[in-house]
Amino acid sequence: MEYVIEMCNITKEFPGIIANDDVTLRLKKGEIHALLGENGAGKSTLMSVLFGLYKPEKGLIRKNGEAVQIHGPNDATRLGIGMVHQHFKLVHNFTVLENIVLGVETTKYGFLKMDDARKQVVELSQKYGLEVNPDALISDISVGMQQRVEILKMLYRENEILIFDEPTAVLTPQEIDELMKIMKGLVAEGKSILFITHKLNEIKAVADRCTVLRKGRCIGTVDVAGTSLEELSEMMVGRKVSLFVEKPESRPGKVILSVEGLNVRGKSAGKNLLSEISFDVREGEIVCLAGIDGNGQSELVYALTGMLPVDSGKVSLLGRDISRDSIRGRSRGGISHIPEDRHRHGLVLDYNLAYNLILQSYFNPEFNKGGFLKYDDICSYADSLIERFDIRSGQGAKTVARSMSGGNQQKAIIAREIDRAPKLLIAVQPTRGLDVGAIEYIHRQLIEERGKGKGILLVSLELDEVMDISDRILVMYEGKIAAELDPKKTTYQELGMYMAGSGKEKSA
Repeated sequence: MEYVIEMCNITKEFPGIIANDDVTLRLKKGEIHALLGENGAGKSTLMSVLFGLYKPEKGLIRKNGEAVQIHGPNDATRLGIGMVHQHFKLVHNFTVLENIVLGVETTKYGFLKMDDARKQVVELSQKYGLEVNPDALISDISVGMQQRVEILKMLYRENEILIFDEPTAVLTPQEIDELMKIMKGLVAEGKSILFITHKLNEIKAVADRCTVLRKGRCIGTVDVAGTSLEELSEMMVGRKVSLFVEKPESRPGKVILSVEGLNVRGKSAGKNLLSEISFDVREGEIVCLAGIDGNGQSELVYALTGMLPVDSGKVSLLGRDISRDSIRGRSRGGISHIPEDRHRHGLVLDYNLAYNLILQSYFNPEFNKGGFLKYDDICSYADSLIERFDIRSGQGAKTVARSMSGGNQQKAIIAREIDRAPKLLIAVQPTRGLDVGAIEYIHRQLIEERGKGKGILLVSLELDEVMDISDRILVMYEGKIAAELDPKKTTYQELGMYMAGSGKEKSA
């Protein structure tokens, strides 16, 4: 059997944690090989070893049967290995084209020659259905588009081994289907794909084989066709996992959040980012904002939390107008916010876990005396949250947030925001990039908060999540609310049509 890549007995350690413990993974030529595991199981670490970002303590990598040394991403690129990272590695003030050629530029007499590159990028994007505007700035395009740029970077470098780290975390159902077709097309042309994911139905849809990691160890490699979803989830988590969301009937109470005629203008004098948005969220209900990424959901959340000024309209919390309140004013007034971008708006990555858990309460007397932080009290508070919310970190409260896995970073934010006992919890893609065990846990937390009479505004791109846990669905399209749907009475197809802008105006 010819393996294009063999990672033999890889061990990678960080302070206080063995991220990969004697892991062996073999990729066949022309296959899609899934790497499945919980958050913190060591999947991204293992792929970062293959891509040269980390040097393992032990182990050997072979390509086409020959041992190779990978000291950095340039070595990996030379060996034909490319990687789309979970958190994209793009320069935001460069164009799409500049990002694609970065590091492999063609120059003549010291000047950049972009004509050939542009032609090649346009051809690749058409061939693989990755339509992008080569002249658009990265900062101006949606997250789904940024991912396409990352894929084009690999194709432009003629990589034959493609690593996808959680590639569907930011995509809509239609984009996910498109990506699956692209991946199948790539292997049909002789490329080999390593596909890190936690979504079992995606593994069933495209993967040939699957290697499961749990707590840094390899549990086994299975043929996907002959393995059930339940077996895969049990291998991953080490216990039986409920793949269905159980929730009691909703009993909405008084209005917690009321939004009336909200308008937010764009930077240019064109159309509004948000136009005439009006809706309520009541006690004991989960209202979900659904929509394709980039249709105003982020701007609406920023307007509600005080991160973006409102041009006209009114936002009320428990009957009080908060349209002009500061971010801290809204936070102290009873709004908790699980942000879309955990690195940018959720955590201070170079602070330890303890400090991150008090970012919105460090000024309270329990943590602060005479302007000085009470470190012991902060640490014991952090320890209680770490235990309650099962946040896995190598050095407990002293762990630097940057060194934690994406899922555990997310759990830390959720712990902080729920523990503040908010009246309104705004949760933006709270399960993005998480595995079935963590998703099950977070859905339970949200349903528990709903049961306590909290109002929950959920923003999600995951259709399963939208249908499973919301009591009402508001579909956003081009900065407006296009429809209000009842998840019990609507279908995935109908929801998808409204998201794409082709449904009729509808109220539940």
